[in-house]
Parts: sequence; C-alpha cells; structure tokens
Amino acid sequence: MNAVPDPEETLTLEILDTVQRNEQLSQRHLSRHLGVALGLANSYLKRCVRKGWIKVQQAPANRYLYYLTPTGFAEKSRLTAEYLSTSLGFYREAGNSCTRLLDQCAANKWQRLLLCGVSDLAEIATLRAMEREFTIVGFYDPACERLTFLGKPVWRDLQNADPHEARILTEIASPQTRRTGIVQADASVPLLVPDVLRLKP
Repeated sequence: MNAVPDPEETLTLEILDTVQRNEQLSQRHLSRHLGVALGLANSYLKRCVRKGWIKVQQAPANRYLYYLTPTGFAEKSRLTAEYLSTSLGFYREAGNSCTRLLDQCAANKWQRLLLCGVSDLAEIATLRAMEREFTIVGFYDPACERLTFLGKPVWRDLQNADPHEARILTEIASPQTRRTGIVQADASVPLLVPDVLRLKP
C-alpha cells in the first residue's frame, strides 16, 4: 500500500519548483509561499544548496539569485513522479478508509460530523460525506489560522464547535498527538480514526 506523502520530500519539491519558477525570490517570500517559518524555509534551502540541487549567486543590493542545477532538475523530476504516484495512491486509500468510517456512522445514525484536522484527508472525507448526505458541521484544528475551510467554520477550541454526533480524525502531520489531545479534552463524543493514518488502536 502507498503511504501518506512524505512531508519533507513534499516541501523539498515545493522549494525546487518555486526556485525554478522565480529565481529572484527572497527567503521571506519563500517562507510565505510555503506557509512555513522563515527559519525552516532557510534550513531547507541550505540543505538543497548542500546537496547541489540549487546554486546561489549574490546580486546587487544584498540580494541573492537562486538557480536550479542540472542535478536539481533531475531531483525535482524524481520527486514529482514520486509525489504523484504516492498522492494518487493516498487519495484512493484515504477515500476507501473514509467510506468505511462513514458506513460506521450510518450504522450508528450519526449524521452530524466534526472533522479534526485541516488537511488533504479532510478534503477527501468531506467529499465522501457529501456523496452520502452527511453534514460536516466544520473543522477542529488548534494549529490552523484560517477561519473557514471548504466553506465551513474552523474552530481552535473543541468546546466552541457546533453540536455533532461523531468526530473523524483528519490530521496528517501529527495524528497521534492530535488524537491524544482530543480524547483528553473531551471524550464524550466518539472519535473515529481512518485506518489510512496507521495509528495503533
């Protein structure tokens, strides 16, 4: 089975792709574009330079130009192929996993669902739920700065969420930590975990 796309390789691919499209970018611009802290963007950029995938050239006014090297182009092609393969496999596996959970919800007559984690998995779960006429009341994600996602509210505090009958864990980056936090905060509502996340019961 295909695994969840590797976050580190995905970020590296985004950096190589961004550099290829815009050689005159700043580290601050890269940080904003990737949605990560400046220090993390800088760290990954330096790693790409060390690996020989990106070449840096100083420009006037203390600016830098970043170029993809031939090795960088080859690595970008490899990562792109791997990402697409993994992503398609992940989409199929995640979709089937969400369908099994929705069958469980239907058997228990749970119609109003809260998705815990703003992610690609949350998008897949939302699509599958819409096909089955479930109601997604919104999303719980204490790390998300957005107020809405897919047209639904995002709550940082679980207690503020609209009434719901079941929760589905859709956090990809750190699912075990998020599951533990939810259970400790409020275990009164069932929390269902898609098997695609491969967490221990």
